[in-house]
Amino acid sequence: MSTNSEFDLFRINEDHEALREAVRAVSEDKIAPYAASVDEEARYPQEAHDALVASDFFAPHVAEEYDGVGADALATCIVIEEVARVCASSSLIPAVNKLGSMPLILAGSEQIKAKYLPPLARGESTFSYGLSEREAGSDTGAMKCRARREGDDWVLNGQKSWITNAGVSEFYTVLAVTDPDGQRGSNVSAFVVEKSDAGFTFGEKERKLGIKGSPTRELIFENVRIPEDRLVGAEGEGLKIALRTLDHTRVTIGAQAVGIAQGALDQALAYVRERRQFGSVVADFQGIQFMLADMAMELEAARQLVYVAAAKSERNDSDLTFFGAAAKCYASDVAMKITTDAVQLLGGAGYTRDFPLERMMRDAKITQIYEGTNQVQRIVMARQLLKR
Repeated sequence: MSTNSEFDLFRINEDHEALREAVRAVSEDKIAPYAASVDEEARYPQEAHDALVASDFFAPHVAEEYDGVGADALATCIVIEEVARVCASSSLIPAVNKLGSMPLILAGSEQIKAKYLPPLARGESTFSYGLSEREAGSDTGAMKCRARREGDDWVLNGQKSWITNAGVSEFYTVLAVTDPDGQRGSNVSAFVVEKSDAGFTFGEKERKLGIKGSPTRELIFENVRIPEDRLVGAEGEGLKIALRTLDHTRVTIGAQAVGIAQGALDQALAYVRERRQFGSVVADFQGIQFMLADMAMELEAARQLVYVAAAKSERNDSDLTFFGAAAKCYASDVAMKITTDAVQLLGGAGYTRDFPLERMMRDAKITQIYEGTNQVQRIVMARQLLKR
C-alpha cells in the first residue's frame, strides 16, 4: 500500500461541510417525509429524484465541462451518505448514476462522453450498470451475454440480472462477450444501451428485503443493434474497465452504508434519551451507554476509512483497489451491526414500522452484497496484500 503521509490522506474543508449542510437540509425536507411510503409501496422515490435534480445532487460527480457541478469523490460520498441517512433507496440515485457512467468517464471517447454525460448531469436520465447475470455474479468472467459484430454495428443478445433502477434509466452501460473464443477476462466489451433501443426489454421487478424504492429488474436483449460509436473503450477491455469502475464506486457503497448507520444511531439516541424504565431514562444505564459508545466508535472508524478511500479515488492512487474494497466491506459490516443494535435499543418498538429502524436494518443488508459480496472484498484485499 501507499507510503503517503497518513496526515495527507484526505481533508474535510469548509466547502465539504457546507455541502453536507445543504444535502442534509434537502434530505430532511424533501426526502425523509416520503421514505416510509416509498418502502411500504415499493415505489420509485420520485420526490427524491426531483429534489436531487433541483439541488444539483443528482449526479454531482459529472465534470463541469459536461454540464455537471464537478464534485470531487469525497463530496460525492457526502451527498450519498446524507441522503442514505434518511432513505437508502433514494441514495441509490446519485450512487448508481456514478456507477453507470464511471466506465465512460474512465475509458470512453470524447464523443461518447459529450453525448451521454450532459443529459445525466442535467437530470434528464439516471444511468444504470449491467454487469451481473444469473450465473455470473461474483464470477463476472462467466457471463453469457453476447455482442457480435454485424457490419458497422454490434448485435446484443442475452440478459443481465439485479440491475438497479432498471426501467427508470434511459441509459445503461452493459458488458458483453465480444470474442467467445478469446482469453477469459480479455474477451468482454462495454457498450451504452438506450432504453428506446429495439429489442431491449425488462423483467419483472424483484421483490426484495430492502431498498424497495429502487427498482431491481433484469435487462433482456433480443437482437439489440448497437452502433459502433457506443462502444466504451477498446474492444476486449470491458472487464478491465468494469473492475476499475468498481474500485471507485465501492467507495460510494461504503458512504451509503455509513449514512444508513448514522441514521440508525440518530434514531436510537433520540429514543433512549426519552424512554424511561425503572425510574430513569434508558440512556442512564451503563449497558446502554456501552452499546452506544461501540456503535459510535465503529461508525466513525467506517466513516474515516470511506473518506480516505474517497481521497484515493480522487487521486487514482495505486492502492485504491485495496482501500475501495476495505471501505465497502468494513462500512457495510458496521452498518449491519449498528442497525441491528439500534433495533435492539428500541426493544419491541424497534421491531415495528412505527419507527424507521427496521427499514434501515433491512436496507443495510444489501450493502454487504452488491458491488461484490464482502467475501469477495476480502479476496480482493488479500490479493492486493500478497502482491506487495
